[in-house]
Amino acid sequence: MDAIFEATIQVLASDGLIRLNTTRVARRAGVSVGTLYQYFANKQALLFAVLERHLAVLAGAIEDACGDNPLVMVETVAEAVVMAYLRAQMAQAELSPTLYRIALELDARGLIDLTVRRSARAIEATLSSAIDGGFADPGLLAQTLAAALYGTVPAFCHRVLSPADGIEAQRQLTIMFRSYLLAHQRP
Repeated sequence: MDAIFEATIQVLASDGLIRLNTTRVARRAGVSVGTLYQYFANKQALLFAVLERHLAVLAGAIEDACGDNPLVMVETVAEAVVMAYLRAQMAQAELSPTLYRIALELDARGLIDLTVRRSARAIEATLSSAIDGGFADPGLLAQTLAAALYGTVPAFCHRVLSPADGIEAQRQLTIMFRSYLLAHQRP
């Protein structure tokens, strides 16, 4: 299965979304088309699975960052979440525009909503345990932050960022998240 996913990403990168087909993916993966069809009914199912896997990586990165940072300061939460998400997103920056188009074409709103909620739960748990927390509604804050990540970052990931631009994007998002959290702390 991993070989099929990797082959799909390679074909997307080399041939683009329009030229991607199950025959090319199977050939690149070193499997028969019949084997590919045992796992995926068609090209759309394959693309949906690739998108699902990518979103799971993003949510997993946020969960890991939050799990690695219990009982920390709010500013640390903001930095850890932004850094984890951006690293995971930028690891496939070249494919980001294609993944975004796949999400639109396949109407993957439900999948994206599940991913945002998964990330929000992790952020909420970390905000609730933050040393200097004291938020009236950490769940709502977490939902807002997760929605901002999944809504904002793809907008500038449609082009491959230079390393300097990536660092600047991380800095700006961290400032935005810190400011938002600090503004909502109870006095």
